[in-house]
Amino acid sequence: MIAEAIGRAFDLPVASIAPGDVPDHFGWIGTFFGMDLAATSTATQNLLGWTPTGPALVEDLDGGAYAT
Repeated sequence: MIAEAIGRAFDLPVASIAPGDVPDHFGWIGTFFGMDLAATSTATQNLLGWTPTGPALVEDLDGGAYAT
């Protein structure tokens, strides 16, 4: 989903790669790319009393925020 939004923003092709093919395609960094690493802002929100108000990442990418 994120890769697709980046591809749209920069008019680049995006292809799906089977999990078993990731190390061969990307080399040593393929292990990192293939990891299921969830991330949230929960700890930051709790620590700082912060509540996000802006768009989600994909919405931000589709809005052109990073394509300057």
